[in-house]
Amino acid sequence: MQTAQGFVAPGYENVLALFQSFLAEDPHYSAQLAVYREGSPAVSLTGGPDMAPATITGAYSCSKGVGAMVIALLVQDGLLDLDRTMAYYWPEFAAHGKDRLLVREALSHQAGVMGVDGGFALEEFTTAKAAARLAVVPPAWEPGRHFGYHALTIGILMEELCRRTAGEALQDLYDRLIRKPEGVDFFLGLPEDEEPRYREVVYQEDPGQPWVDPLSLEGINSNAPVSTIMELPNIRAVRAAGMSAAGGVGSAEGLARLYAAAVTGVDGREAFLSAGTIQAMSREQVWGLDRSSGLDNAFAVVFMKPHPSRNFGSHRAFGHEGANAALGFVDPSYGLGFGYIPRRAEEGRTPGRAHRLAAEVRRSVAALS
Repeated sequence: MQTAQGFVAPGYENVLALFQSFLAEDPHYSAQLAVYREGSPAVSLTGGPDMAPATITGAYSCSKGVGAMVIALLVQDGLLDLDRTMAYYWPEFAAHGKDRLLVREALSHQAGVMGVDGGFALEEFTTAKAAARLAVVPPAWEPGRHFGYHALTIGILMEELCRRTAGEALQDLYDRLIRKPEGVDFFLGLPEDEEPRYREVVYQEDPGQPWVDPLSLEGINSNAPVSTIMELPNIRAVRAAGMSAAGGVGSAEGLARLYAAAVTGVDGREAFLSAGTIQAMSREQVWGLDRSSGLDNAFAVVFMKPHPSRNFGSHRAFGHEGANAALGFVDPSYGLGFGYIPRRAEEGRTPGRAHRLAAEVRRSVAALS
């Protein structure tokens, strides 16, 4: 049986026991878990085959939460106003009746621009070319009236807003303003010299899955004519470019530290987001039936919010999940920064392992308090 490496602070022993139970029940289970409490490490666990504390791997849509931290800094610095229209910053986006869509609406999956016919070439995703193609797409619904998860294109929206307001790539802003100064082990654009640490995400394609029509909304949303979402971070060119929708690479410690640094601060430093910015970015914008997935969903500005089907934190928590069941979030009510990244994609678990671990962490904090 695999044994967890790392530590838990006093009071978090039940978190260790739960993580150890996952290792005991599945010999293939590999994952990292990290928790910061009020800016200090409280949990750091790694276990399973070919997974070490220094391992980094793909975290899929957890990347959106990382990219959203850059958007939050633009809002905080007055470069981006969530209540301006997208067209104010990006005039070409006004095409086909999208002229009244607000930035906060676009960044909470209400734009209806899920993709383009024929899909985007992977090398296009982090470029102005992808943004130019997306800007002239007719929306799939009346913008601002409904919402549906923009699995890949919300990254294009965030990245173009950075170019239009700050004159710099989102990935460069993240590196300069957040990753390096805060010591975050999570990358939007993995440098070549970090490649030896990378381990591919292990996932299994289900031959019983129904065919996805590449011209359906689901197919366009997932860029089906070009690639499957699950293979993205395992493609060197994708993780090198650091597409902010799904190409981020890092460790669970990196995710937990990022969220802690944003809200509680780490290493005795102040949080890099103000209370006003946190409120503006984390306030729920939409909740209900997601037109993309057909399931209940809830979003703030880019960030996912907890709800009965995704119960990862208190009502103040915000963060993002990944397609492999990775999870990063911050919960201001408990003073938590949380990161979880499995090596093998996890499917079909309700609640998922990440959610069970998050609940156990909150239970531990409540008992300590």
